[in-house]
Amino acid sequence: MAMQHDDAGATGPGAPVEATGAHAEAAGGHASGGLPQFDLAWWPGQILWFLIIFGAVLIFMRAVAVPRVAGTIEAREGKIAGDIADARRMKDEADAQAQAAAAEAAQARAAAQKVGAEARAKAQAEIAARLAEEEAKLAATGAQAEARIAKAREAAMTNVAGIAADTAQAIVQKLTGKSATAAELAAAKG
Repeated sequence: MAMQHDDAGATGPGAPVEATGAHAEAAGGHASGGLPQFDLAWWPGQILWFLIIFGAVLIFMRAVAVPRVAGTIEAREGKIAGDIADARRMKDEADAQAQAAAAEAAQARAAAQKVGAEARAKAQAEIAARLAEEEAKLAATGAQAEARIAKAREAAMTNVAGIAADTAQAIVQKLTGKSATAAELAAAKG
């Protein structure tokens, strides 16, 4: 029996399971060997602690966590709404600047076309003036050439009569062997 007493009093890590179970029976009278959560004797205490912890978590959530999360959500929604409003404002400004740039480009294009037309008209006027000046020079040169040609023709015509007389005299001399007189040449001419 002494051995049983020693085994019943052993509580160390090497103690047999029966001894621990016997010790538990002696201490509390519970020898079920299962989990205490399923023991009906423990349920009132567990329910009480569950309600206390649940109430504390509920109060913490209502007082601290939910307002912080709600504040963060509201701040985020406000920032998003502000960013969207800023983006719309910037888009409207960009559209207005694009329209202003398009209007300026149209004005610049019209001004460039006007300057080009004026330059073209001025160049055409200068070309017409130079052309008229060159035509006047050519007309003067042509008139001078015509005058020289007319003088050369008159000089040639005056020499033609002399050349014709000389040619006729040479022909008569060749054919007849005699020279023709001036009176004969004048009679042949007329």
